[in-house]
Amino acid sequence: MTEVATSDQLFVVIDPVARRTDGESVRIAKDVLSAGARTKVCLPESPEEFARALARRGSRRPVVIGDDRALLRTVALLHRQRELAGCALSIVPVGAIGVLSLTRSLGVPTGAVAAARAVLEGAERRLDLLVDDSDGVVVGAVRIPALRGPATDGSEEAEADTGAAAHPWLRSCQSLVRTLAARPARGARGARVAPPAGGPGPSRLRVEVDGVTLVDLDQPVEAVTLRPSLSGGARVEVRPVSVGAEASPLGAVGVRVTVSGADFRYRADAGLVSGPVRRRTWVVREGAWGLTLPG
Repeated sequence: MTEVATSDQLFVVIDPVARRTDGESVRIAKDVLSAGARTKVCLPESPEEFARALARRGSRRPVVIGDDRALLRTVALLHRQRELAGCALSIVPVGAIGVLSLTRSLGVPTGAVAAARAVLEGAERRLDLLVDDSDGVVVGAVRIPALRGPATDGSEEAEADTGAAAHPWLRSCQSLVRTLAARPARGARGARVAPPAGGPGPSRLRVEVDGVTLVDLDQPVEAVTLRPSLSGGARVEVRPVSVGAEASPLGAVGVRVTVSGADFRYRADAGLVSGPVRRRTWVVREGAWGLTLPG
């Protein structure tokens, strides 16, 4: 890790969703940051204002107060501005529990005070990034297929997850419904029965990792997942369709991953479903971005 100077000027961008969700945590984080460093606070009201504010930060170190979506938006904006490699990004996670899983997995403290102190006293850790051939970026994971249903844009699932984050009992009910809906019907001999018309079915995809075919079009698959690993590569997992006995997942680690075949959709991080596309390539950018974490 690289130490971050506490005397840096901070450009604090407070996501509007965080202000509405937990204004008290936002106030605490802002007070801790302002007490420990020179800060300029920005309160954008829309994604467009968020982007303009970030572009005008000058030499100040960007600090985001918000949830996973605010972090992902910031990484994507800095990547498009070609400024991601030159700054140490910091985040104070504020939001519903269901939309803070990525920041937790990256090692960011969840409490407002602890996270703000990590911004002031922590160290920069360089992290890998997946960049696709349309210049999209992935911090957490890519999932193919992204949805287990006929929805095509991901809006229904996103709205359901937001409501469930506020009501744990609703998340439990949704989880039960999804489990029952995804459970395959089986015949007398245990063979998997084809899904009903209009429902999700297996995909036929070719997955290549560093030019080596991991699975080809003759092997139907249930899902493909790829995410940055800790070894400077992407960890790829393919779940083949089970016929009778459960099929073991196929795995590989590589720098360049290409998925091709019939039209398919995918979800990158917590974003909406993208596609359909017939071919997409993701390349690992090692140490492409920096995140301030507790030293």
